[in-house]
Amino acid sequence: MTTDRFHRDRLLAEAVAIAGSDDLGDDTWQEGLDVLLDGLAGEAQLHELGVEIAAGGVVEYLANRAGITAWRTAHPEIAEGTVEHPIFIVGQPRTGTTILYDLLALDPHLRAPLTWEIDKPLPPPETATRDTDPRIDEVDAVLSMADSLIPGFTSFHPMGARLAQECVRITGGDFRSMIFFCQYRVRTYDRWLLRDADLAPAYRWHRQFLQHLQSADPAPQWLLKSPAHLWDLDALAAEYPDAVIVQTHRDPLKVITSVSALSAHLRRMASDEVDLHEISADYADDIFLGLERGMDARARGVIPPERIVDVHFQDFVADPVATVRGIYTALGRDLDDLTETTMRTFLADHPGDGGGGGTRYRFADTGLQEGPLRERAQAYEAVTGVAREALA
Repeated sequence: MTTDRFHRDRLLAEAVAIAGSDDLGDDTWQEGLDVLLDGLAGEAQLHELGVEIAAGGVVEYLANRAGITAWRTAHPEIAEGTVEHPIFIVGQPRTGTTILYDLLALDPHLRAPLTWEIDKPLPPPETATRDTDPRIDEVDAVLSMADSLIPGFTSFHPMGARLAQECVRITGGDFRSMIFFCQYRVRTYDRWLLRDADLAPAYRWHRQFLQHLQSADPAPQWLLKSPAHLWDLDALAAEYPDAVIVQTHRDPLKVITSVSALSAHLRRMASDEVDLHEISADYADDIFLGLERGMDARARGVIPPERIVDVHFQDFVADPVATVRGIYTALGRDLDDLTETTMRTFLADHPGDGGGGGTRYRFADTGLQEGPLRERAQAYEAVTGVAREALA
């Protein structure tokens, strides 16, 4: 499908009208946006509603960027805000990153960006109203429609305005983010992002976003999460040289199976033409590329070993609190009794499913061959000692 709905000038005009400003800061957003819009118009196979969903999402990213830039200009002291020793949870999708993120975000000494803060960052959240801000209900109302548009999606990925949100939603503001390929069939954009794009601007924007969020609600220490960081730990370390990395590990074939099913679910919101075999083949290449780059960066000491904590998925599933306690020990932190109790209560209220699978998704549905993928996984398995899992 081609459509003038994805003309950059039209979308930009809509965003400027919302933000009340036409200053989007550094022009680094333009390159990725142009590649993305070409893909949305020519590759994504969107239905009529999908066109509006995708276009609306682009406008929202642009408007938030313009609004944050305007706010930063009006309050130049924001640029002086420091982001020290941020903790980044990295690891491939479906390796326990989300539940681990949710648990650590319960620690009052850590701060994770919440979904409502990412979706509606203007004005910056304030300490006194961070739990009662009316934007929370507004975002929850939007999120409540998710299962109507894509039935069963929240069983893959819990959603809520007060839940911690991933960094891909922040780097989306520079249009250098893996979120777009997960949502839409934009294969050219995916290749550009993972193989050609300079991700340094995305991390500069990431820091500016955090500075904005903490300007009226100081963060003791930022807690952040996204599998996407594995693809360019160099860019992350260049922007945050004192970053701490918590990396989760799981059988890559289970990862490929799950993230492919997740993307297929997401894409059905905007398209009637969703090919799980194609999605799985694309993600098989992307997942291994990320693992290989992550191993290479660690071998080169991009992040010093003393600032890396490894977590195995099966250990985490077997005893989440013990695993968290081990992470705290490795980080030189104390897990106090109150925080541990809060975490246990959260786990009781959100039992999860042990990593999905079974009736939700099966490797057999991907159309992939296990043998060649097992061969490609050998290097990662040897380095990490990750256990292979049975495939359905």
